[in-house]
Amino acid sequence: MTPERELRIRTVLDKRQENVVVVLENVTDPHNISAVMRTCDAVGVQDVYVLNTRIPLHKKWGAKSSSSAAGWLTVRQYDDAAECFEAVRRQVDRIYTTHLGGDAVSLYEMELTGRIGLVFGNEHSGVSEEIRAYADGNFVIPQVGVIKSLNISVACAVTLYEVYRQKHAAGQYDLPGLSGERYQELLSAWSRGQL
Repeated sequence: MTPERELRIRTVLDKRQENVVVVLENVTDPHNISAVMRTCDAVGVQDVYVLNTRIPLHKKWGAKSSSSAAGWLTVRQYDDAAECFEAVRRQVDRIYTTHLGGDAVSLYEMELTGRIGLVFGNEHSGVSEEIRAYADGNFVIPQVGVIKSLNISVACAVTLYEVYRQKHAAGQYDLPGLSGERYQELLSAWSRGQL
C-alpha cells in the first residue's frame, strides 16, 4: 500500500462514527439502499443494517447510485427483526423511527449526539408497527408541501446531515469515533481492498 493510500484511509477512518447506525426495513429498491449507503459514507456512518422480513435478502446493491460505497461500509442483512434489533441495541442506546404518527417530534427538536440507531422503512408503507415497537422515539422531517413524505434516500440524507451537524458542533468528529480494535480491523480490511 502506498503512503498516500494509507493516509487517505486513515483520514477517513479518523472520522468514522461507530455511535450512529442506520436500519433499513424492507426497502425494496436496491438503488435506494445504495443511495443511503453513499450518504452514510459521506457523513462517516460505518454500520448499515438491512432488515428484510417481507422480501428476500438482497443479492446486490445499485452500483451506480452507491458509487461503490458498500465496499467501505459494514452492511449486515437480517431476516429476523428480533435478531436484528438485538444486534443494533448492542451498539446504540436509543433507536428512533421515522413515522407520520401523533407521537412524532420534529427531527430538528431531537438531541442526536448520543449513541443512536435510525430506522427508515419501506418505500410504500414506511416503518411497520412491528418495528416501531423496538423504538425509543419517533420523528418526522418537517414539510409544508402537499405530499407529506420524502423518498427514503432523501429522508435518510436529510436526517444524517442533521446528525452530522449536531455531532460536528459537539466536537465528536475531532475525537476517535471507532474503538481501537474496530479501527485496526477496518484499516486492515481496507488496506487489502476488502471488508
